[in-house]
Amino acid sequence: MTESEARNALLLRAFELAPADVVRWTDDDRAWASRAAAEVEGASAAGERFVARRAQLALERLGTREAIVRRAQRGTDWRPWFGWALPAIALAAGLATDAIGPSRQVNVLAPPLLAVMAWNLVVYLSIAVHALLRRSGHPQRGAIARAIARVAQRAIVPGRDRTADDADDASGRRRARRAVIARFAADWTKASARLTAARVARVLHVSAIAFALGALAGLYVRGLVFEYRAGWESTFLDANAMHAVLGFVLKPASLLTGIPLPDVARLEAMRFPETGGERAAPWIHLYALMVALVVVVPRALLALYDRALEHRLARSFPLPAADRYFASLLREHSGEAALVLVLPCHFVPSPQATLTLRAVLGAVFGPTLKLVVAPATDYGDEESVDGALASTPATAVVVALFSASATPEAETHGVFLARVLACRPPGSELLALVDESAFASRFGGSDPVSLRRRDERRQAWKRLLAAHECRPVFVDLERDDATEAGRRVREALDRRIAQPVSA
Repeated sequence: MTESEARNALLLRAFELAPADVVRWTDDDRAWASRAAAEVEGASAAGERFVARRAQLALERLGTREAIVRRAQRGTDWRPWFGWALPAIALAAGLATDAIGPSRQVNVLAPPLLAVMAWNLVVYLSIAVHALLRRSGHPQRGAIARAIARVAQRAIVPGRDRTADDADDASGRRRARRAVIARFAADWTKASARLTAARVARVLHVSAIAFALGALAGLYVRGLVFEYRAGWESTFLDANAMHAVLGFVLKPASLLTGIPLPDVARLEAMRFPETGGERAAPWIHLYALMVALVVVVPRALLALYDRALEHRLARSFPLPAADRYFASLLREHSGEAALVLVLPCHFVPSPQATLTLRAVLGAVFGPTLKLVVAPATDYGDEESVDGALASTPATAVVVALFSASATPEAETHGVFLARVLACRPPGSELLALVDESAFASRFGGSDPVSLRRRDERRQAWKRLLAAHECRPVFVDLERDDATEAGRRVREALDRRIAQPVSA
C-alpha cells in the first residue's frame, strides 16, 4: 500500500467510525464501497488492494458531500519545495559566513570550521542514541519532526468553516466534523511518523552539506582576493600541547593530502601576537578536507539512507492490520466469519435475548459471524471463566454480558470482569454489555421514579466497570431495535478513550 492509499484508508476510517449523525455517510454507502471495490479489484485480490481501492472509491463519493475531505487530503501532502528550500537557505548562509573570522588571521586552534565539525559530531551521537532507543522499543522523534507534525495537524484540522450553514452551526455538526478530522490528523501523524522523520532527516542532512560546502566555497573565494595568515594563541596551552592537539584533529587530512603538520619549533614561530604567522593556504586545505570527512561524507551517506527509507515507506506503507476497523474489512473481503465469545455473568439470557444479541453483533461484525455463548457463570464461581477463554483465538471478540437487574458488586461482578481481562487472549477485543431487559420489565416506565431508578442503576454499573477501565453499552435485548443497538455497540468499540475512564 502506498502512502497516498494509506492516507485515504485512514481518512475514510475516521469518517466511518464517526457517529452516524455527524457525517453524510450511511451504512448503504459503506456497503456500496465494499461492493464496488470487490468488483474493481476482484474477489481474489490481496486484502490491502481491496482496502486501498475501497478507500479511493468511497472518498470520491464522500468528497462530493463533505468539502473537508479534499482539504484533509491536501493538508497531508508532503511539500517537495521544503526539500530544496532549506538546503538553498543553508547554502546561502554558508556562503555569507566568514569561516575564518573578520581579522583574516586563522587561529589554527579555533577556526569556526572546527565548531561546524564539533556540532556535526554531536548530531551523529544523537542519531546513534536515537537508533538505540528505537531498537529498545522506545522511539523518540526529533524536535524538528515533532514541530513539523504539529504544523501538519493544524493544516489538516479546519478552522471556522465560513460556508457552513446556520443549521450546521446550530446542531454542532461543524464542531463534530472538526473532531473527525482531528482524529484523522492524529492517526495520520502517528502512522506516518517514521516516514516524516526520514524526510525531515534527509532534508537536514542535505542542508548540513550545503552549509558546509557554502562555507568552504566562500572561504576559497575570499582567499583569492585576501591574504590569510595562520597562527595560534592560547592562555593555557604551550607549543608541545598544541602539537598534540593538532595531531589529533588534523592527522587524517595530513595523511591524505601529504601536507605535513608543523613540529614544535615551527609552532612556536607561528604564535600570535609575537609573530605574524605563516601563509594559511595549507591549513585551509587541511580543514577543508576534514570538513569533507566529518561533515560532507557522513551526511551524504545518512541522506542516502534516509532517502532509501523514505522511498520504501512511501511505496510500502504499513497499516495496522490488527486494528479492528481494518481487520473487519479484511475479514469481509476474505469471507472469514468473525468469532464472538459471549460470557454471561450470573444469568442465562432468554432465547429472544440471544436472537437479538446475534442480530446486534451481526450488525457490527457481519451476518456471517460465529457466535459462541458460554454457559453462565454462577455466583462464587467467577474463576471458571478461565476455561471458556483458554482456547479462544486472539482474533476473537470477547463479550462480558451482565444483567442490569443485578446490583453491581465488586466482590462478584468485579472479580468476574477482572478474570476476563486477565485471561482473554492478548490482542482480543473486550466488549462489556449490560442487558436491561429484565430490569425494564420491573422498572421500565417513563415516570420520574422509574427513570431515576434506571439512571441510578446505570451509574452504578458505570462506576464498577470504570474501575476496570471499561465502558459499558446498555441494551435491552428483549425490546431494542437490533440495528440501532448495533450502532451503539459499534460506536463504543470505535471510540478512542483519550482520558482515563471515570464514572
